[in-house]
Amino acid sequence: MHENTDLSYFPYESLRPNQAEFIALLSETVERGENAIIEAPTGFGKTISVLAGVLPVARELGLKVLYLARTHRQMDRVIEELKAINRKARVSGVELRGRRELCLHSYLTKFTSDAYTAMVVCKNLKKLGKCGFYENEKKKTAEFNELVNFFLESPAHPAEIMSYAETLELCPYDLTKRIAEKADVIVASYLYAISPSIRESLISSLGIDYSDLVIVFDEAHNLPDQAISALSDRLSIHTINRAIREADEYREHEIANFLSVLGRGLEILFQEKLADREITETPVQPELVFTHLVKTLGISERWLVKTLNEMVSIGEAIREDRIEKGKPPRSYIGRTGEFLLLWFSLIGREDYLFLLSREKGLSLELVALDPSKALTFLRDVHSAVFTSGTLTPLEAFRDVMGIERARLKKFPRMVRRENAQVLVAKDVSTRGEERSLAVYKKMVDYIVEAVKLIPKNVGVFTASYEVLQGLLSVNLQVRLEGTGKAVFIERQGVSSAENDAMVSAFKAHAKGNGAVLLGVMGGRNSEGQDYSGDEMNGVILVGIPYARPTPRVQAQIRYFERKFPGKGRYYGYYLPAHRKLVQAAGRVHRSAEEKGSIVILDYRVLWRGVKKDFPDWMVETMKPVDLPRMRLYLRRFWAKP
Repeated sequence: MHENTDLSYFPYESLRPNQAEFIALLSETVERGENAIIEAPTGFGKTISVLAGVLPVARELGLKVLYLARTHRQMDRVIEELKAINRKARVSGVELRGRRELCLHSYLTKFTSDAYTAMVVCKNLKKLGKCGFYENEKKKTAEFNELVNFFLESPAHPAEIMSYAETLELCPYDLTKRIAEKADVIVASYLYAISPSIRESLISSLGIDYSDLVIVFDEAHNLPDQAISALSDRLSIHTINRAIREADEYREHEIANFLSVLGRGLEILFQEKLADREITETPVQPELVFTHLVKTLGISERWLVKTLNEMVSIGEAIREDRIEKGKPPRSYIGRTGEFLLLWFSLIGREDYLFLLSREKGLSLELVALDPSKALTFLRDVHSAVFTSGTLTPLEAFRDVMGIERARLKKFPRMVRRENAQVLVAKDVSTRGEERSLAVYKKMVDYIVEAVKLIPKNVGVFTASYEVLQGLLSVNLQVRLEGTGKAVFIERQGVSSAENDAMVSAFKAHAKGNGAVLLGVMGGRNSEGQDYSGDEMNGVILVGIPYARPTPRVQAQIRYFERKFPGKGRYYGYYLPAHRKLVQAAGRVHRSAEEKGSIVILDYRVLWRGVKKDFPDWMVETMKPVDLPRMRLYLRRFWAKP
């Protein structure tokens, strides 16, 4: 199949094992207008293989490639590979970031924190003639077009485009969008595909049809969670109260009265449904949110919808007014109207859960249950490609994401058997009924002994922050510091920049005595980061990251059970956790030559129903151990030359 593979877009001198077959498979997939779901292991060279396979056919057929990744780091890597290709075969590519990250206007960067608000503010600033960078586009057409052509000659990172645009006082966002119109490859975040409004805006600005696109989802194991998140929404009672004050401020007395009655009704509902302080969330019949309102004001459904639409319009006017006055461009009235319109429109839908929650303050939550709804547009694209190191079983991923006409392919491991070690403790687990101080102390013994015997850097990733706190409560940090290795702890809520700085400091210790990084499975450091060589000689995985059986998790299981009889619990509960564990395990081996130990502190991993979701190389090298045997195996493994 791959003897005559077109390697005109492969920029490196030699191919890694199976890369030629991967490239040929994708070329054929795009040629036939089909989709592909491909699992290829860590260190395979997936990014360059995808580009080398897709680009020759896409360019021949006049198609544009939309390459989607989850993190900026992953997006930057695609640009690097495009730069390498460009040295061999001319190709154009651009990385699309949000308006907020590609804006030089001080008002927008100061007052916006999310993509939607940034989009609204950008449009209003242009409309009001308050964006000098946009106005300069009209005056400096020649320079603007010259820059577009310059960046079409060679793929560029966003920082490079920002720098040139700032020098000429032009809008970097508009410049990027103009480059994107003509570029062979657009690199962007998942949001540009799975958020309906952002996707439609992109397609419209590019002036193309879906059928002109080849879409690539990199690290696609993230997709189900990302799709659910993009389709879900939340409104806090705090926002409604601020909307009442905003209505009074703008003398919208009818709206203020409407919202006051709504707020009182929600207060009654919360008191009734969440009386038990132990309960943090509970499902609610969606109509009940409006019951008090309808009874008190005697309004019809039609009047209700009319009022909510009016709130959206008032919100737009308030944002414009605040921009004129140089104030933050928000409208609580508009936000409340948008959310309640969505809530109302989804009544009767089985693929949504309606929740009352107090986890982040009292709020209403719309929880999407079907990630495939975010990808219905794929029926219209030319081809879609999904790749990751952890998609097993491929059929389950295909089902859950609703991907049709899909070729499934799993490439074998690159990790050499002699370089891999998977040890599973047979006497500890994070199962709810087994968690205790005694078990946490025993786990700490395992962790400390493993850290002593694994040279250089070690990652310790737990099933949840609750488990991490349990370990810290029995002196994990103090005992790890006693090994002579520095200790770094992943913190919830810190910015990407702060986290990246911490990880860089952790990696730097690989050149010295080594360090330990504590975090969680499914977190940014156990999935989105690359660790080379001694930067991660071993990982210790504490527990299996099964979700707590909250109403939303139970609703997900029930929904999948209706859609896939007999598979609901597997698709909605077990499989997502197993994938997170495998992803964290994969931090050790970034190439076939890298040696690493994986220690799993949960005997359930030895069960057939769990390990069937693990890659072959993990299952083949898996050994059950107690503490003395773990010491023995680790000593032997690292004593080898």
